[in-house]
Amino acid sequence: MSLEVMTLNPVCEHVETAQGVPLTVTGVAQCKIMTAKELLQTASEQFLGKTSQEVQLTILQTLEGHLRAILGTLSVEEVYRDRDQFASLVREVAAPDVGRMGIEILSFTIKDVYDDVEYLSSLGKAQTANVKRDAAVGVAQANRDAGIREAECEKASMDVKYNMDTKVEDNTRLYKLQKSNFDREINTAKAEAQLAYELQAAKTRQKIKTEEMQITVVERRKQIEIEEQEITRREKELIATVRLPAEAESFKVELVAQGQRTQVVEKARADAEKIKLIGAAEATAIENVGRSEAEAMRLKAAAYKQYGEAAILSLVFEALPKIAAEVAAPLAKTDEIVMLSGSSNFSNEINKFVAQVPPAIQALTGVDLSDVLRKIPGAK
Repeated sequence: MSLEVMTLNPVCEHVETAQGVPLTVTGVAQCKIMTAKELLQTASEQFLGKTSQEVQLTILQTLEGHLRAILGTLSVEEVYRDRDQFASLVREVAAPDVGRMGIEILSFTIKDVYDDVEYLSSLGKAQTANVKRDAAVGVAQANRDAGIREAECEKASMDVKYNMDTKVEDNTRLYKLQKSNFDREINTAKAEAQLAYELQAAKTRQKIKTEEMQITVVERRKQIEIEEQEITRREKELIATVRLPAEAESFKVELVAQGQRTQVVEKARADAEKIKLIGAAEATAIENVGRSEAEAMRLKAAAYKQYGEAAILSLVFEALPKIAAEVAAPLAKTDEIVMLSGSSNFSNEINKFVAQVPPAIQALTGVDLSDVLRKIPGAK
């Protein structure tokens, strides 16, 4: 048993409609055996052992029976004008019956509808006659409406023409009236213009004289302005040739002076910093020397304290040659010494000079040279 789609062509010949008009209807149906288990079992029970032609014949007879039954309930116009509705109705009515045989109607369409009594052609002719009649009536109505519209347009055109002619006449009359008024006004204006011309001529001559005087005044003013501009030009020239170069030179000198002042100030700052650093270094050196000399003096004081007068005498004797050298240094540069004194007082002067040496040494060193000499053994 084949499960492929089966194409059937149901034909119902000379089937009377509800109006008793015999029609012949042909259709096309697509059917197949349903594959659902229960429905496939039903189809097997119905068609097992039958050929495909026998199965198709059974389905075809079922469809044709329903097609005949439905045709008997419809009018020719319903069948002819709404074929889709007719095919849907056949499918809906036949589907339950073929479904109980395990068959499914996939599609059903009406292929052709015709008759042998020329009923359908009569419907066409009547329809055609109606259309022609309606067309003739429409043409007549259109012609009538066109004639009416043409008459209305012509009437409107004539109304417009009459209105325009009336307006033209009115405008012509208004034009002539206005022209006469204009001519009168023009003549009046001409007379007034003549009088005004003469008056204006007198005013113009007076104005010309006034203008000539003003021209003279303006020329004088222009001359004064030119002289002032010349003075201004000369002042600007002096400014450009004398003042501006002088100001530039002054500015240059000022800049140079500022540069030199800045250089001097910076140099003075550098020298001050240098002196400050040198002073700090010298102060440090002096401080170190002072500390060294203080330490030496401390050690000498300790030695003097330890050795007593012997050490002091040693130091005095070491310093005497230096003192003598310092005292004699001025005398070494003297070529000769002239002593103004009598011959009897020369020795006295020498003795006085020598006698002044011990007090001087005591003043310098704090040591009484006479006492030191008396303490030397064997000295007198």
